[in-house]
Amino acid sequence: MRFIIDTSTWVSLVKYYKPFDNSSVIYDFFKKKIKDGEFILLSEVSTECSYVSKRIVTKELDFITNKKLITKTAELLPTKKFYNLLDNQFCNQNQKRLLSEVDIESLTNDFLKSADSKIILKAIEITKTLDNQITVVTEETSSNNDNKLYKKIPAVCKELNVNCIGLPKLIEGFNKEITVKIKNTSA
Repeated sequence: MRFIIDTSTWVSLVKYYKPFDNSSVIYDFFKKKIKDGEFILLSEVSTECSYVSKRIVTKELDFITNKKLITKTAELLPTKKFYNLLDNQFCNQNQKRLLSEVDIESLTNDFLKSADSKIILKAIEITKTLDNQITVVTEETSSNNDNKLYKKIPAVCKELNVNCIGLPKLIEGFNKEITVKIKNTSA
């Protein structure tokens, strides 16, 4: 199983988990999982982390900007099928009706450059290979879309039948690994 982690998750990890990580167990765990290829850090997510929440993520997790650990996404281009999904399933139709064609085109271009779009494209790419299962990790919820044109990651994942979980569920799934490390460092 592989996991694509979004910006909101990295921010939550630093704000709510890292302050209690006196032995750097969480830090080491996430860095190792990225090195091993189990956790995927996309270039757009790394970039977003460098300017959100007063750069808290890059200050606390220096590996977030390590080019050797970042998965580049320049090769990830939307297909015609993706554009159709974007226009029909991923779009908030009520919001779309309120916008001009120029506004829609501009917002679509912005979305296609965003980390959310690259996360979705990477998830689609991985699901095409039979042996790779993918889960998207986000702290976003599918409700309260703030009148944005495109749905949030959990809603899009649901449309694509891609597993989507939050940070607590991710940590719970690796609880034994993390607990063993905590016991070993405090002994």
